[in-house]
Amino acid sequence: MNASRPASPVSEPPRTFASVFFSVAVASLAVLFFYHIWFIFTQTPAAQAEAGGLTQKILYFHAPAAYGLYLSGAVCFAASAAYIVKPTLGRNALAQAAAEVATVFGLMVLTSGPIWAKKAWGYYWTWDPRLTTLLLAVLLYLSMVIFRRFVGDGDAERRFAAAFGVLGTTLLPVIHYSVQLWGGNHPTVIGKGGGGLASPEMRFALGFGFLTMTGLAIILLILRTRAAVIDTRVRELEDRLFDLDDSREAE
Repeated sequence: MNASRPASPVSEPPRTFASVFFSVAVASLAVLFFYHIWFIFTQTPAAQAEAGGLTQKILYFHAPAAYGLYLSGAVCFAASAAYIVKPTLGRNALAQAAAEVATVFGLMVLTSGPIWAKKAWGYYWTWDPRLTTLLLAVLLYLSMVIFRRFVGDGDAERRFAAAFGVLGTTLLPVIHYSVQLWGGNHPTVIGKGGGGLASPEMRFALGFGFLTMTGLAIILLILRTRAAVIDTRVRELEDRLFDLDDSREAE
């Protein structure tokens, strides 16, 4: 009687330079985020009471998160338009990932803004032009995510979602310039007509926030695009296996 041979351990595939570089980038971004938080709460001064006092420090996350929304929306627009022109798996996956990331950043803005507004204005929400257009844009991106999750993944559905991606991005310039166009309660801190930031530490904290949120947006886009590609290929493989089983049963 032959003794049963122990199963040989399955060796993990060697890590590529790209995977190692990505892991280092994620770890570096985490360190930058911790440094950013430390700098905001220990080095930047609190603003005047009319601007929210200590609560004004939310600005260093709030404005960069809005930038992350704009960046993700621009990627969604480019990938969606490219898919409409010439459909590919990669373009569809990137458009899907960008809509998801834009939704995340939009929710970050919608969450952080009312906390600051309650302290500065006395209420959490008002139907301000910028807030209203922001809410519409986030709902549009969220509807794209839900549509892709619960509706089929055929070419017609992908093109419909891509058209939504192009349409949703048209709202982003409206959000940005709504204060100049229609006024409203939303303050303009930086840019033309803005009150500015009083100290160099404030300006550094805000600029560093733009850097970290850009890095977060890029990493989330890469991760979600990879996941979307893998998910699509798995579903395509499952469909082929089902077709093969049906053909065997027919024989």
